[in-house]
Parts: sequence; structure tokens; C-alpha cells
Amino acid sequence: MIVLTRGSRVAAIVRTIVPLAIVGVVAGVLRRFPPAQYSFYPRCPIYEAFHLQCPGCGATRAVAALLQGRLNEAMHLNALITLLLPLAAAYGFGWYWRFVRREDDGWPRMPGAPVYVVLAVASIFTVLRNLPLRLFQ
Repeated sequence: MIVLTRGSRVAAIVRTIVPLAIVGVVAGVLRRFPPAQYSFYPRCPIYEAFHLQCPGCGATRAVAALLQGRLNEAMHLNALITLLLPLAAAYGFGWYWRFVRREDDGWPRMPGAPVYVVLAVASIFTVLRNLPLRLFQ
């Protein structure tokens, strides 16, 4: 019987592998079951209620398109997510690195200023994508 104590070698291996496995499983599901072809993905409640696209509308399909190597399609589906994904991945990798080295055991925390900048950009993006001009469609 294997016991996972906080300082054990098995616990360290599990701590290192589990976050990567979760990301791998999510990416695998998106690649195997594209959101455009399968209906088990949740629908946006904002779009369903108001027929307005929120900043996240099309994000799952955009990530799936990126996993297939289709950058143009991803930009068409959700330019904001497509452009912010490398920044989010870099931040996530930094958090993962600190997590594995036990420098930070808590949830990732973002400094206030970048959060406000992203919220402002997302708000502007939302307004622009819902204008009749269809700049981001």
C-alpha cells in the first residue's frame, strides 16, 4: 500500500504529474471531440438569454482550433482568447513551476493592475464584437 504523505517521493511525483495530466486530458478531449461537432459542451447563458456575445463566446472552439493548428479560425472565433492565451499559458507555467518547487502552495494570484487591464480590454472587445459592423466575427 502506498501512502501519500506530504514529504514522500510519491507525493512529489504526483504533485508534478497531476497538473500536466489535467491539461493533457482537456487538450485531448478538445482535439478528439471538437466543440463544433459535439453538443455536450455548455452553451453560453448570456448568448442564450440576450443574443449578445460575451468575451468568452467562442473560446472553447477557438482553443480547439488552435490545437488543430488553425490560427485564422481561432482568431475568427474569439480573437481576445486567442491573443491572451500565450500570456495565460506563460503565467500558468510560472505558477506550475513554483507549485512543483513548493514555493507557492496556494491558488494562483494575479496582481491588481493586470486584472483591471484585462477587464477593460474584455469590456471593449465585448462592445466591439456586438456592434453591427461585426469587426470580430
